[in-house]
Amino acid sequence: MKTHHYIFLTTVLFIILFYDQSMGLNLGIITVIYSILTFFRTPVKNRTPTFFFLFITSLFSAAAFAWYGDFPSFLAVVSSVLLLGYRSKNRRMKILLLVPVIVTNCSTFVCRFFSFDKWLPKRKIPGFWQKMFAFILIPLLLISVFFGVYSAGSDHFANLFTNIELDINFWQLIAITALGLFVAFNYWNYIVERIIYKTNGLLDNNFGEKDKVLKPTYSFFDLDTERMSGLISLLALNILLVFFIITYNYEQFYETVKSPSRLSQETHERVNVVIISIVMAIFVIMFYFKSSFNFDPKAGLMKILAKVWIFLNAVLVISALVKNAEYIENYGFTYKRFGVYAFLILSFIGLVMTYIKIQLRKRNVFLFNVMTWYIYGTILACSYINWGGIITSQNMKRKDFTLNDYEKTINFNEKQLLEYAEKKHDEKLRQEVLSKVKPQHEEKMLSKILYYQTIK
Repeated sequence: MKTHHYIFLTTVLFIILFYDQSMGLNLGIITVIYSILTFFRTPVKNRTPTFFFLFITSLFSAAAFAWYGDFPSFLAVVSSVLLLGYRSKNRRMKILLLVPVIVTNCSTFVCRFFSFDKWLPKRKIPGFWQKMFAFILIPLLLISVFFGVYSAGSDHFANLFTNIELDINFWQLIAITALGLFVAFNYWNYIVERIIYKTNGLLDNNFGEKDKVLKPTYSFFDLDTERMSGLISLLALNILLVFFIITYNYEQFYETVKSPSRLSQETHERVNVVIISIVMAIFVIMFYFKSSFNFDPKAGLMKILAKVWIFLNAVLVISALVKNAEYIENYGFTYKRFGVYAFLILSFIGLVMTYIKIQLRKRNVFLFNVMTWYIYGTILACSYINWGGIITSQNMKRKDFTLNDYEKTINFNEKQLLEYAEKKHDEKLRQEVLSKVKPQHEEKMLSKILYYQTIK
């Protein structure tokens, strides 16, 4: 099939799946269709391990959205399919350029769509299909659009057709068609501007030969002065961080126990400080090791101080992880406490990647290229795992467990609540949970969220 075949086919499927439906199972189905079509359309040379990984994650993300239908699974679906389509055509393009490619294509959609000669076949359509297209499809499309417009503007005009019962929401059909065509066209027929292709070289992980020439970063500093500035700065920062780690751990583990609300507030504030500190530390190291110092034979001590600083920051992250674990042990699981784990683990990975950057003499952009994939992995983890079910089931094991707002603030924990209601013979709780699930059972087939269909 040619590009225009893919565009028209997926547009029609989009209309069939989404017309007069809410978003649910249908988005999972269309995602699987896009993924499979992309797989077969991709040249063999572009089917790299990364492409296969994205193909699998797209299918899993589609299943996750069909099962949960929440925002994390929606984000996973969109990012997975966009990355799959992007990698199917550009196996060497950096992932960071996906955003400018999307913005460019979406903003130029109208102009590119009406440039028919560039995406429709230039040869003439065979006689029969030519007449079908010219005599039936185009007039029918125009009549449908203007019928909807005129009916909205004149009640008498609309009443002329009262005897004709067409159970069709024309405005919704037009909107769904336009959205389906917009998605299909930008997915199958996207372009990468020349300036973006040129930018790809700037995002390479490794230094070029010209970058290895020893020279000062700024004209008002010579190389020796800049090197000494780095030594003094990193030494002072290491000393400062040692004192901070001591005071931080004293406050965390040895101060008198406070009320749960006050302790929760202070824990989150301190974790925020740790994360900000890690980010700033990485940027400082990026500043000093952005070019020449990576290859300076006299910068050995400076590299050691940088690695020591990375190690001390890692100790700080581990301290925060231990405190969060202790906090969970005492007060139970919440979404925020899982979020703390996620951010701290990403911070720790960032430190490891920074160490690798110094050790292997990588460019600063190496950190952004690598960390983008880890953030993508975090999105997948958030969408695939039923965190609400885990929170509820684990907290139910605690002696101090109370229902509180578990029915409202925690998602996808209905099965656990029904088990709890059965165990406690709480018929009121059981009926409340079932009443929450009932509207999902009454949804149209393609709008259903599969998780709720397993609850009886």
